[in-house]
Amino acid sequence: MKKGFSIIELLVVISIIGYLAYIVIGSLNTAREKGNMSRARQELKNVAQALELYAIDHGGYPPDVARGLPNGIEAYLPGGVWPTAVWPGSVFDWDNGVDSSSGLPIYQISIRFCPAGGPLSACQFPPESWAANFDVNSSLYYCVQGACRAHLDEVVNYPGYCINCF
Repeated sequence: MKKGFSIIELLVVISIIGYLAYIVIGSLNTAREKGNMSRARQELKNVAQALELYAIDHGGYPPDVARGLPNGIEAYLPGGVWPTAVWPGSVFDWDNGVDSSSGLPIYQISIRFCPAGGPLSACQFPPESWAANFDVNSSLYYCVQGACRAHLDEVVNYPGYCINCF
């Protein structure tokens, strides 16, 4: 009698290992995305706090910045270090504008996934359910004050994801 495994036994073991690997990889992706969102929330919150401190010291928020953060707030950031957006190809954007319907100010920090004025094909959206319907002007954003939205030039219900709106 030969000792060893039959081809069926080997295929069953390989199938089980493959299935377990699939489960582990799926869990790791979920953990990584939760970690990314947690980091993004913390960075946006730190920038919002820095902007609040800036506003106290300077009598108001800094002017709008196209695809970046305003100069002068680095002194108010933890350790004086500029944050980097979490997802590949994403950038921070400080929005200081006015709501066209109410005339009230809007102050928010956004993470944008598309180059300014770029085509949709150049966007690098995260593979998350909250970004499934994103468009060129969509963003993940933190509302400091006002009727915040995904982009100042868009309507309030334009596709975007506010992490502190209720």
